[in-house]
Amino acid sequence: MVFSETLWRSIDGIFAQILTHPFLTGLTDGTLDEDAFRFYVVQDALYLREFARGLAILGAKAPDEEALTMFCEHAKTAIVVERALHESFFREWNLTKEQVEATPMAPTNLLYTSYLLRVAYERLFHESIGAFLPCYWIYLEVGKELERKGSSHPLYQRWIETYASAEYEQVVRQVIAIADKVAVKLTDEQREGMRQHFIMTSKSKWLFWDMGYRKESWRI
Repeated sequence: MVFSETLWRSIDGIFAQILTHPFLTGLTDGTLDEDAFRFYVVQDALYLREFARGLAILGAKAPDEEALTMFCEHAKTAIVVERALHESFFREWNLTKEQVEATPMAPTNLLYTSYLLRVAYERLFHESIGAFLPCYWIYLEVGKELERKGSSHPLYQRWIETYASAEYEQVVRQVIAIADKVAVKLTDEQREGMRQHFIMTSKSKWLFWDMGYRKESWRI
């Protein structure tokens, strides 16, 4: 069993809870309030800006040119390609770029991105991979699961198709391959550190969708 498989098995319970969250079930059965989806997409756009910064740091720390090139390209993709998806939604809602950028980060979003950036800045490359991998992988598996059910809501279906696509899967498989390549040279203790970050940010994915469902705001 390659190391990435053990990582995924360590979040079996978390992923099961992600799939049953009403935000995600609501995408396919049409019960999700579009206001909650709009809140989520705006927050996701703010998240991607910080995520891209983290990927650039991973590129700078990469042990070889393959990983360096990949993460730098992914940093660009996060800004250019995924922003295009968000902006297609914003046009539907008549939201301007200025309105989106003026939106405060929700508490969970700030917590999640701060954790990612702290790990990227402070920790070793393998730990950073552990923290960032769920951001890729969980979206792929969620997209594939929801694609089987489909959605009658055109905006929700567009979102699902993006993360279930073969193009997105190819990107995710690249990161998984880098994680496995790095893990081969690690000690058991180092692999455990990588796994703990993987679990933490997997939990953060659940919290992020829950944040959108609740349209989380600052209570003070």
